Amino acid sequence: MNALELIQHTFQLTRATGRAALMPYFTIGYPDLPTSFEIVGKLAESGADLIELGIPFSDPLADGPTIQHSTQTALKNGVTLQTCLRFVQDLRQGGLTTPIFLMGYYNPIFNYGEERFVQAASESGVQGLIIPDLPPEEADELRQHCRKHHLALVHLIAPTTPVTRIQRIAALSQGFLYVVSVTGVTGARKSLPPHLFEFLHEVRQLTNIPLAVGFGVSTPEQAASLGQVVDGVIVGSALIEVVRQAEQPVQAAGTYLSQLRAALEDRVRE
Repeated sequence: MNALELIQHTFQLTRATGRAALMPYFTIGYPDLPTSFEIVGKLAESGADLIELGIPFSDPLADGPTIQHSTQTALKNGVTLQTCLRFVQDLRQGGLTTPIFLMGYYNPIFNYGEERFVQAASESGVQGLIIPDLPPEEADELRQHCRKHHLALVHLIAPTTPVTRIQRIAALSQGFLYVVSVTGVTGARKSLPPHLFEFLHEVRQLTNIPLAVGFGVSTPEQAASLGQVVDGVIVGSALIEVVRQAEQPVQAAGTYLSQLRAALEDRVRE
């Protein structure tokens, strides 16, 4: 089973049980490299269906204060693109089988070399890439490399994306379509945007690709509510904030994710 097939299989399994896939985001190297390694392992144990790992970058345009803080900390810890590739490889050698997406910005990938990076990511055990500052229209070469190595290149849409462009982006995205819930940066929010569910229903009518929603999801209740209309729920800033405040960050991350997973499953049983 190649990387794309594994992603498809994962969404098929969660769909068969009537719930959305749970996809936590975590920054590699936060609060330090060994602790982040333990946290990712704990996320897999605690119910993550897929995992999104952040590559630290000095100018993370799509990220709010919480993830910006985590990436700056990771950079101070000396985390590089090569560190992130080794990180995934070590996870795989340690027995982690959960599908992994690397989320990073284009400049480090360009400097590393697109084809070289995609091949290295594939060999390390990555299933997909999420690059928020690379427009789909400018990703043809990277997409070709991803197809060669069976990696998913995931694209993003927002509530402001016109219908015709949503259709075009959905046709280009692989693995799933990342639906940004707000017209802004990442960050936990007390409530979801009032028109989000209407937007999600509209997008669902335009494409059959799995939809995963992120940016702003923080509580089990929000995750459960979204899980009724999308195929995947992505939680990042709230998880990192839990880790930041915890005396025992690994255990805290596991407990928080278990609560999200339980909420998704409870909604199925209702």
